[in-house]
Amino acid sequence: MNALVLRLICGLLFAGMVLGVATHPPKDLTQGLGMMLPATMLLGVALKGPKGRSTIPKKRTPPAPPVSGGTPGV
Repeated sequence: MNALVLRLICGLLFAGMVLGVATHPPKDLTQGLGMMLPATMLLGVALKGPKGRSTIPKKRTPPAPPVSGGTPGV
């Protein structure tokens, strides 16, 4: 499935869940927490896409310098 279509569908489902919570609030805390898990999963796919890679590139850190000293292979 095309990643853009999947992100659009997940975004619409998340918006529907938010509207559902706004019109019919949960009765207690456990029901509200149970509704948050699928909502956060849908939001994550809608924002990052199906592969989970962020659109913002991460900075690469230079490799650590080798540690000198100590005894060579014993």
